[in-house]
Amino acid sequence: MPGFAKRMAYMQSTADVIRYLFESMTDPDTISFGGGAPAKEALPVELIHGIANEVLTRDRRGVQALQYGNPIGIPDLRQAAIDRLLLPKGLQAGMENVMIVSGGMENMNLVSNLYLEPGDVVLVESPTFVQAVQVFRMFEAQCIACETDNEGLVIEDVEAKIKQHHPRMIYVIPTFQNPSGRTTSLERRRALAELGSRYDIVILEDDPYSEMRYSGDVLPPIKYFDKTGNTIYANSFSKIFSPGSRLGFVYAEKEIIKKFYDAKTATNSHTNVVTQILCAEFFNRGLFEPHLKLIRDIHRERRDVMMDCIKSMLPDGVNYVYPDGGLFTWVELPAHVDTTSMLEEAKQHKVAYMPGKEFFVEGQPIHNNCMRVSFGGVTPENIQIGMERLSSVIRSKM
Repeated sequence: MPGFAKRMAYMQSTADVIRYLFESMTDPDTISFGGGAPAKEALPVELIHGIANEVLTRDRRGVQALQYGNPIGIPDLRQAAIDRLLLPKGLQAGMENVMIVSGGMENMNLVSNLYLEPGDVVLVESPTFVQAVQVFRMFEAQCIACETDNEGLVIEDVEAKIKQHHPRMIYVIPTFQNPSGRTTSLERRRALAELGSRYDIVILEDDPYSEMRYSGDVLPPIKYFDKTGNTIYANSFSKIFSPGSRLGFVYAEKEIIKKFYDAKTATNSHTNVVTQILCAEFFNRGLFEPHLKLIRDIHRERRDVMMDCIKSMLPDGVNYVYPDGGLFTWVELPAHVDTTSMLEEAKQHKVAYMPGKEFFVEGQPIHNNCMRVSFGGVTPENIQIGMERLSSVIRSKM
C-alpha cells in the first residue's frame, strides 16, 4: 500500500482526540461531558420542517436549493449575518465583506490556504481548540502557545512570542473560549487588534459562542478594534441554528473575501444551498430572536446546574472556570492527577469528559491534570448523575 502524506502524521495525536470525542457522544449508556454539541431541545426541528415544506417546491426556492450555488453564498443569508449577527456587535459590513462557508471549520481551512506555508508559525492560546491545531498541522504549520489567564491571552507574552517566532497568524477564541470557557477582556481585545496591525500579522478571531451569553457584559469583538484589516472574523451558525447544517460565515476586507472565493472554488465549489436557504428563511421570518432566547434559557439552566454540582460535589483542591456563556467549563485537579489515564476509570463508571492534555501545544507547559467539561448536550438530571459518577472517580485519585 502506498505511504500516506507526512501531514497525516503531523496531526495524528489531535485526530485521535477528535475520534474519541465523537465516539463518546454515541454511547447511549455513557453520560458524556466530552462533546461540544448544543442541547437537542435547542434544535428547531419543527420550525425547519415547516419552512422546508413551504419553500422547497418548484415554484418557490426548490430549484435554487437543488442547483449549483454561488461560492460566496446566497444573498439573503449573507444579509442576515450582516444585520442580525455583525451589526449588533458594532461591525459595519457590506455584502462584499461576508462569505458563507461550510461550518466554522472551513473558515480555518480557507484562512490556512490563504496564508500558511509549511514551517510557518501560528500563535495560539494555552489551552486552545484542538481541531484548530489539527487544521494548522495539516498545513504543516507549527503551533506555539501563548500564556493565558482569566482575562485571556497575556499580551506581553504574545508580543514576546511575535518577536521570537515571527508568526504568520494568531488564532484566538475571545468569547467563552473552547476549551476553557474564559472570555478575553476588553483591553486585551483592543491590544490584540493593535498587535496584528503593528506587526502585520493575521488575527483569526473565532467567535462561534458569543450569541450564547447567559450572564456578564457583552464585549465587542477584536475585529471592532481593527484599523488595518488584519483581523479576520469567523463565526458559525452551528450553535444558534444547527450543527448538522454545516454553515458558517467569515467577515473580512473585500480583497480577502475575493481570495476566499478563489480558494473555495478549488475545494468544495460552494456551501450546501439547501441548508443555506433553510437558515436564511429562519432569519427572514423573524424566528431567530425568539429561538435565541430559548437556547439561552436552556443552556443557562444547564450551566447553572453544572456549576452547582462542581461546587458541591468536587473535593477541595479543585479549581474551575465559571463561564458566562458557551458550552464548556475547565476543571483543574491537583498536579498529581492525570486526567488522561483517569479517563479509562471514568468510562467504567459510564461518564466521559475531554482530558486537557491535547488542548496544549508547544510553548507553554502541558497540564495533564485538567479536563474540559461540556454541559450543553446533557440534561440537568443527567448532569447531576454524571457529576456524581465523575466526583467519585476524582475523589478516588485524590
